[in-house]
Amino acid sequence: MNPQEQLIALKPEKEFFIGIDSDGCAFDTMEIKQKECFCPNFIKYFRMQPVSKYARETWEFVNLYSTYRGCNRFLAINETLRLLATRPEIKARNFTVPSAAPLIEWIKKETKLGNPTLKKYADDINDPFITQTLEWSLKVNEDIEKMVFGMTPFPFVKECLEKIKSTADVMVVSQTPFEALKREWEENRIDHFLRMIAGQEHGTKAEHLKYAAKGKYADEKILMIGDANGDLKAAKSNGVLFFPINPGKEEESWEKLYIEGLNRFFAGKFKGAYEENLIEEFETYLPEHPNWK
Repeated sequence: MNPQEQLIALKPEKEFFIGIDSDGCAFDTMEIKQKECFCPNFIKYFRMQPVSKYARETWEFVNLYSTYRGCNRFLAINETLRLLATRPEIKARNFTVPSAAPLIEWIKKETKLGNPTLKKYADDINDPFITQTLEWSLKVNEDIEKMVFGMTPFPFVKECLEKIKSTADVMVVSQTPFEALKREWEENRIDHFLRMIAGQEHGTKAEHLKYAAKGKYADEKILMIGDANGDLKAAKSNGVLFFPINPGKEEESWEKLYIEGLNRFFAGKFKGAYEENLIEEFETYLPEHPNWK
């Protein structure tokens, strides 16, 4: 059974469905993964050494501090290179930002943006940039496995899972590779709360919700919990509800979900002004444009 078929085959056991993003949402792993694993390898593999200061600043803006936060790693490569090419500091150093055109072509026709599909693409077209991107991605995974361990969920995550377990089916909805997600949830002994873990191999977050939940539960009984704009878009593209975990205010967000958000969701009092106010506040945390523009 392929990953998408696994989502389609998921049968409701409870009246409600809740999707939870993992990195930066349930776990405080975004900073260490992006700053210690993704970005150093981005500088190394894409030959950014002459402009490393600006490469790092741009990478961190895209992946941590902007509306792109939480996006798939290959989309992040494309967006970071695009922004770098517009920076006057880069032009002043006569540095040529590599073209991501082959990657863009792959992204246009592939929704399962992961190493297995990229490897097949690399074998098919034998393009240096794609080979380079695959090598970078594999090294990132290797470094994450060595570097990122002992990470615990944010306060109130376990309490929320306990509160949810008897009423809602729960699934991880993430663009992180499945093996890393499985390791982190098992390591903290909270994987038993889950019906399924969906990673980048299962498609986009919107597809996760579409195939696992849409049409199987009433729209007002499906909730996505996330810390990034992509989580919000995944929820809204499926016409379901969204609870934001605000970047930098994660503890307060999970506590609010535990104290009032879940109660409103289960009571049918979430949609409307309550959700709109949450989203309005959430959108103030993640700017679209960098401060150097």
